[in-house]
Amino acid sequence: MPIRYSFVVPAYNEEENAPVLYAKIVQLMANIADDWELIYVNDGSRDNTLATLRNLAQKDKRVRYIDLSRNFGHQAALTAGLDASTGQAVISLDCDLQDPPELIAEMIQKWQQGYDIVYARRRKRQDNFLKKYTAIWYYRLLDRFAEIKIPRNVGDFRLVDRKVQDYLTQMKEKAIYLRGMVAWLGFKTTYVEFDRPEREHGVPGYTWEKSIRLAMDGLLSFSLFPLKLGFVLGGFTIFIGFSFLTYMVFDTLTSNAEYELIKWLSVAIFMAMGLQFIFMWLLGEYVGRIYEDTKRRPIYVINEKINFETKNKNSENSSEEQ
Repeated sequence: MPIRYSFVVPAYNEEENAPVLYAKIVQLMANIADDWELIYVNDGSRDNTLATLRNLAQKDKRVRYIDLSRNFGHQAALTAGLDASTGQAVISLDCDLQDPPELIAEMIQKWQQGYDIVYARRRKRQDNFLKKYTAIWYYRLLDRFAEIKIPRNVGDFRLVDRKVQDYLTQMKEKAIYLRGMVAWLGFKTTYVEFDRPEREHGVPGYTWEKSIRLAMDGLLSFSLFPLKLGFVLGGFTIFIGFSFLTYMVFDTLTSNAEYELIKWLSVAIFMAMGLQFIFMWLLGEYVGRIYEDTKRRPIYVINEKINFETKNKNSENSSEEQ
């Protein structure tokens, strides 16, 4: 009999939060259904997260964990768990309890009403000033220039139907941006609203470097705007230069004004060099992604899997070869 609900939880240094999340899931599902699985993905944790997951898996066979061979990053770890899921409804959430498990009941209700994708959308978030407003402006930029509409103020806390997950598993991108990939698939979508709480234990696994990398994956994977930006800024620069030239010619002919042209040329050349470096960097980003795709390396490497059914081995092997 197929499992009805799958919970997929990436974990990086979450030895304190993992048991708390498990207890909350058990309490929640006691009133909903018994046929569920909780898949933790240990993403190269440096604390006792792996031992904690082993202990949970020994006590409850519904708890399954995947131990990756090293830290592959949040999106790769989440992909590993999603690929291994078997539920008719697949719910992904973070282990830090900032994605409230209490919201899942409402998400399941939406799914039962016929929605294929149910996003948990943040009304407000407990972040510092800089992170909060850089996120706001980033999502505005992405919303304006992405070729598809990626929902604002949503993370990876969502429920997707099995048919959505099956299509998601077929997508072979190396620069993984699951928020955009899910939105690209389409399907019937709805939202549940929540206020994102503060982290209860541990420290955030998302550093500024990881956040910037994820933001670049979203912008460059779902928008050609950076390439078009070169044409726009190049045309604007030419227009400004031509305007200066027209003004100087007109002023020289009518007022006998004299200009030291070397000053204008120096500024123009300096600005042009700056633009060249920016566009070379953008072009390098795209070429680098093509290069990464040609390597055909797996998105993640599994060291150990516990409590998974042997009948899923074929699908597991295919997902590991992505």
